[in-house]
Amino acid sequence: MELLAGIFSFDKEQLVSKQVLEDMNNAQIHRGPDAGGFYFGNGVGLGHRRLSIIDISGGGQPIYSEDKNVYFGDLHIHTKNSFDAYIFNVRSTPDDVYRFAKGETVRHPAGFDITIGGDPLDFVAATDHGAYMGILPAMDNPDSPLSKLPMAKEMFGTDPELIVRAFNKIGGSVRSGKPFPEAYDRALIDSTWQSATASADRHYEPGKLTTFSAYEFTSVDGRGREDESFAGGNLHRNVVFENGAPKRLFSTLDSTNPEDLWTWMDSERAAGRDVMAIPHNSNVSDGKMFALTKYNGGEMDAAYSQQRILNEPIVEMTQVKGTSETHPALSPNDEWADFEIYEKLLASNVTSKINGSYIREALANGIALEKQTGTNPFKFGLIGSSDSHVAGGAFDEKDYWSKVGIIDATPETRGSVPPGGAKTWDGVKRDPNAENWFSKWGASGLAAVWAEENTREAIFGGMRKKETYATSGPRIKLRLFGGYNYSADMLSEPDMVSKAYADGVPMGSDLAASDTAPSFLVWAMRDPRNAPLQRLQMIKVWHADGKAHEKLYDIACSDGLAVNPQTNRCPDNGASVNLEDCSISTDSGAPELKTLWQDPDFNPNMNAAYYVRVLENPSCRWSTWDALKAGVERNPDLPPTLQERAYSSAIWYNAN
Repeated sequence: MELLAGIFSFDKEQLVSKQVLEDMNNAQIHRGPDAGGFYFGNGVGLGHRRLSIIDISGGGQPIYSEDKNVYFGDLHIHTKNSFDAYIFNVRSTPDDVYRFAKGETVRHPAGFDITIGGDPLDFVAATDHGAYMGILPAMDNPDSPLSKLPMAKEMFGTDPELIVRAFNKIGGSVRSGKPFPEAYDRALIDSTWQSATASADRHYEPGKLTTFSAYEFTSVDGRGREDESFAGGNLHRNVVFENGAPKRLFSTLDSTNPEDLWTWMDSERAAGRDVMAIPHNSNVSDGKMFALTKYNGGEMDAAYSQQRILNEPIVEMTQVKGTSETHPALSPNDEWADFEIYEKLLASNVTSKINGSYIREALANGIALEKQTGTNPFKFGLIGSSDSHVAGGAFDEKDYWSKVGIIDATPETRGSVPPGGAKTWDGVKRDPNAENWFSKWGASGLAAVWAEENTREAIFGGMRKKETYATSGPRIKLRLFGGYNYSADMLSEPDMVSKAYADGVPMGSDLAASDTAPSFLVWAMRDPRNAPLQRLQMIKVWHADGKAHEKLYDIACSDGLAVNPQTNRCPDNGASVNLEDCSISTDSGAPELKTLWQDPDFNPNMNAAYYVRVLENPSCRWSTWDALKAGVERNPDLPPTLQERAYSSAIWYNAN
């Protein structure tokens, strides 16, 4: 027996409250105690409860949609089990991660409460570093033998130099892949990992919150550096299991080579546990995340390409430590390419190499590699996530609370407010940590997945299909389809999405060769809590003459404006931000943008990838909000505003 509850609004932009619907649904739980689920669409929310009368074992039915729903989540969060989080006073647990995702309040390491802005998340994973997982909490526990180590006494003593020295031993070990013998307690790591997977299973509520067992593979390419620190090129991946996890994880203390990780993942898949790795922060990889050679310098071949894309079908586009879409030096004709650029190598003041570090270039290079190896190793989808080390992401520019713990927990320490009680920045000595790192970090991002229902199988399947997109924090809804039988009439038809699926392919898919240009159906809806939408953009990438190419097209404009066919740009819609109070324009922008577009420069004989970027009207950056709340001058070295955005996974056109 199924019981339904619902909220309906004639205004399709009206935000339906998850909390209200959950309360309505819970009121009938006594009549349907066995299962439940939710669906949220444009101006509508539905909840159901189930009383198992027949098909008791197999009749569970979270609300299912053949046209799919978009689900928002975060697949990159750390707790006290991560060695770098614990040293910065983080004491949250994986349970806290899931509590935060549900909308509950958790404690920040600096002593204040944090709660997610907006509705609870739909899916989430705690992703602590696999290397030395749980070791530092044990070192800090007087009942643990590890607390008796000289390293532990240094790390949790009072001498800053000794603390740094001890921590660098751990970091250097992670970078080198050589375990520090005294501190490498594999049984403790295994136990911590098993506890984390048990936490994910406890909090899994199909139809309401999907949780995944996951961890971070923390490879740092420091080859050529002589020091013993953690510094180097970032080759980190989050390893996410669909359903069920092994008792032992594979970390950089087993091998620093991602190719060895993939081989281990292949063995897990053969044992019946599907798993994927999600690379992140390619922007600070020193050109190595999307290098055109193998890890040890060998030439890419078919086996490498096939193994890589099987194990890494999606990539984290944006997070706290910067956005990895592209760089102004790679995209000089993209006026929006400088969004939240962060370039310092991990734990270093060295600037990361640009080529090989950004996703747009990789998409183009992947097209060339497919001709070379038969498989495109960079045919990946896109997501965002937070990389929070405090149990939950600060996705809202108005309420940013730091990334790592106590060291960037205040506006002063992260460089948005002058230190020492000063009201202006005149004559103020800048904190190098804030100037080089913390002030450059962003309030980002979220993963979005189109799936039939909110379950592990459906969400993971959506990621495998690459029907995913990234946002810088807002819950923008974004669709992209490509096909050869679309018409403009579809845009106004109620079954538009069903027809788009029936007659074409969604983001993350391939289009076969044709003599005629495909049509791309693009539909975006604003997050009602954020600024209106300003424009839709199509980014086309290809490879020719031995190098990557790109072209940016505005394809839909707000406020009834039309794209200039000579410049391929929308006119300025006049949107502005009042920096005195961070208020934004109320008379410009759109709640929804929708269009059918064809490439005016289409070449049927050239392989290409197309992805969509949607931009909001400008709004205040978190650093400006910090200064405004403190009543002080904003930092003149930081951007006062930004344009929040979303990025679709690509559709690939494959010529004969």
